[in-house]
Amino acid sequence: MPYAQSPLRPARRRAARALAVTGAAALLLAGCGSSGSSSQSADPSNSASAAPGSAADAANGGKRTVKDATGEAVEVPAEPKRIVTLTQEDLDAVLALGVKPVGITNGQGLNESPAYLKDKVQGVPVVGNLLQPVMDKVIAAKPDLILAGDMQDEQVLKQLREITPATLVTMAPTDDWKLAFRGIGNAVNKLDQANKVIDDYQARATKAGADLGRNKGAAVSIVRWNPTGPSWMEKKQFAGGVALDMGLTRPAAQDKDGNAHSPALSLEKLAEIDGDWLFLSTLTDDGRAALKDVQSKPAYQQLNAVKNNHAVTVDGSVWSTRGGPLAADVVIGDLGKALSGS
Repeated sequence: MPYAQSPLRPARRRAARALAVTGAAALLLAGCGSSGSSSQSADPSNSASAAPGSAADAANGGKRTVKDATGEAVEVPAEPKRIVTLTQEDLDAVLALGVKPVGITNGQGLNESPAYLKDKVQGVPVVGNLLQPVMDKVIAAKPDLILAGDMQDEQVLKQLREITPATLVTMAPTDDWKLAFRGIGNAVNKLDQANKVIDDYQARATKAGADLGRNKGAAVSIVRWNPTGPSWMEKKQFAGGVALDMGLTRPAAQDKDGNAHSPALSLEKLAEIDGDWLFLSTLTDDGRAALKDVQSKPAYQQLNAVKNNHAVTVDGSVWSTRGGPLAADVVIGDLGKALSGS
């Protein structure tokens, strides 16, 4: 969830359940009742079953039942105290909800926490790399809830569920970050707070877009540079979605619905990454070296964004992930700083 500068999410993680779980993080919002209450488990607005400390929770030993992003019903603590997160997106989500986990994994393509979250997880034990937990370390964290991102390795999930049955797949391959975040909010019994975080984000994005002056509505190219070449992001990929929420547009070649990315482009197709502004990210040393190499080539230097000094390097551990509210704040800040200053 580390990668050797491969596309945003390897194909094996996208394909295995794509048909079965399309949009399925909505199911995380569906189950809020006690484990013994099938009649009340489909509506998160049902206050009798969703309220912390409710009679249903007390009768069930402080447990609730939610459905994870695969549609599986999972019994979770009504008020989880020891959460382990296996992806950066899960970590971003719980931190945005004011919850500090007891175990985390390293960031995408990193051997440490992402820089934008590092100060918030000082002292929290690392239990492995992204979606590659070390089971002994997970056990040592004594979790009562494990948020497993879009984990699709059934053997790993089985091992995690032996540690605690309260192990949830929190994202389906096609889920956007807002849907996944609301599902995580429900899983930790903070759905109302999650909805407020989304509302606050939208207000910030709208205001930031309105404050861009002559760059209001500019066409922004969003690109991840791999060792094999650049890939541009579709409109609903995380950073692309934030740009849209700010009222920005995309270059014609990138005006594609979806949350994926293009294949790596050759120099002959480099014009596809041009735009009013060009935002470039990398994840590994190989990707950074490839970007540095191409920056001296005529095909890159002839891009309008480059000639206009509108090419901006941004943090791939934020821009090239599936995102979360804290990452979204970083993207809003990066876009606002670049576009309002020129």
